[in-house]
Amino acid sequence: MQIYEELQARGLVAQVTDEPEIRELINNGGARFYIGFDPTADSLHVGHFMALCLMKRLQMAGNKPVVLLGGGTGYIGDPTGRSDMRSMLAPETIEHNCACFKKQMEKFIDFGEDKAIAVNNADWLLDLNYIKLLRDVGAHFSVNNMLRAECYKQRMANGLSFLEFNYMIMQAYDFWYLHKNYGCNMEFGGDDQWSNMLAGTELIRKKEGEDAYAMTITLLLNSEGKKMGKTAKGAVWLDPAKTSPYEFFQYWRNVGDQDVMKCIKMLTFIPMDEIYEMEKWEDSRINEKKEVLAFELTKLVHGEEEAVKAREASHSLFMGGGDDSNMPTSEIPADEVSDDGIQVTELLVKMAITKSKGEARRLIEQGGVSIDGEKVEAIDAMVSKDQLKEGVKVKKGKKIFKKAVIV
Repeated sequence: MQIYEELQARGLVAQVTDEPEIRELINNGGARFYIGFDPTADSLHVGHFMALCLMKRLQMAGNKPVVLLGGGTGYIGDPTGRSDMRSMLAPETIEHNCACFKKQMEKFIDFGEDKAIAVNNADWLLDLNYIKLLRDVGAHFSVNNMLRAECYKQRMANGLSFLEFNYMIMQAYDFWYLHKNYGCNMEFGGDDQWSNMLAGTELIRKKEGEDAYAMTITLLLNSEGKKMGKTAKGAVWLDPAKTSPYEFFQYWRNVGDQDVMKCIKMLTFIPMDEIYEMEKWEDSRINEKKEVLAFELTKLVHGEEEAVKAREASHSLFMGGGDDSNMPTSEIPADEVSDDGIQVTELLVKMAITKSKGEARRLIEQGGVSIDGEKVEAIDAMVSKDQLKEGVKVKKGKKIFKKAVIV
């Protein structure tokens, strides 16, 4: 199975501009392709993960990746899928975020001579002459066509700023610039970027009289049609300081039953022959599939050692025994615990499991709190000082676990 056919089998191919040409290019290692990443935070998140995996797959097949860091487009902000305007970032924040992205990407992409390269569109966008841009590029864009683009529709309802309206032009300019200066002949991106990507291929055709290609990859949605990679705490980050390896593991360990095989196909590097065999497993082995998914993705992002630790901690929680040293832990200062101990409601707040004592009381009344496997029945229940010295495992609902120890 060649790489294009594998991408299809994994359910990754969404839209393409010219399938026969794209198939031939990437199957023969002839794609010099780019994917753009706007530095909206100081860490990549699960939303970027599939793009990174795609770059890795294509590079392994002999194609040449160009990572485009959006140090320039980050000044504007992509309106796609937004109901409000993004907060404007300070220049030094954008620069810092780009550096963080590059460092994280080195775990996935092989950079070096005749390998992948990373470029920053701040290097050409920030010095553009406005009048020259209008004449050289603006003349090739139809406002009517732009307003019909999906990426603007949601923002139009609440007011689209002229700042954001220029984002499509900037992204198209990037593709043209990379085509002229780095030989890029393809752009890949999420399916919500289709209009922006077509604008780039059209600009290259009009300015250079040459063909360039675009392919979008399927968005990572759950069975309810919602984007994956979000928790009650926010995004699932690739930076271990923002989302620990254990939390990352648990996110994938807890995906819905209907989403497991889709995630295994789209995100892991397990060979398709093995995946086809997994699809034949009995329904009773669903948790085994989830653990395979969680382990493989944690290994990809954080390394095998951290994946093993996360799996051990998970086993400790759900199966009893095992090593719980890698479980997320809240340290409770000794001077905040009386000789009699601490009320469970107060402990839940200190552990950031609930935001208030009132929420903690409601959770206990609903039967949603357990300590060391025992359901907490009374809202005035206590945890003793001796228990905290040993460490207690606090469980909220079915999936949130945390350890508390006194220090």
